[in-house]
Amino acid sequence: QVQLVESGGGLVQSGGSLSLSCAASGLTFSRNAMGWFRQAPGKEREFVAAISRSGGDTSYADSVKGRFTISRDNAKNTVYLQMNSLKPEDTADYFCAAGPAPSGRALGYVYWGQGTQVTVSS
Repeated sequence: QVQLVESGGGLVQSGGSLSLSCAASGLTFSRNAMGWFRQAPGKEREFVAAISRSGGDTSYADSVKGRFTISRDNAKNTVYLQMNSLKPEDTADYFCAAGPAPSGRALGYVYWGQGTQVTVSS
């Protein structure tokens, strides 16, 4: 049974930082590209960042480029999202996902976590 478990969400002031983690089990982690998506209340789920199987290639949504960093540790079956210079508009539930290749589209991923909430106060 595949499980993706996010952690690290919380409440932070504007300009602050948070580090999210997503621990994977039940799959061969190093054979999966990983992505982070987010969904704010009343809005559609949107792409945040993706990383290739080896970690050598990354991509980001324009809205987070330069502020967020995605990384992975295949030995620990974990993908991370370091979020700096947070803004109130970053407030959302953040989800990690696993799939065959890095993609900016949710349909490109097969497995999803339950999400972790991030709230940025102004």
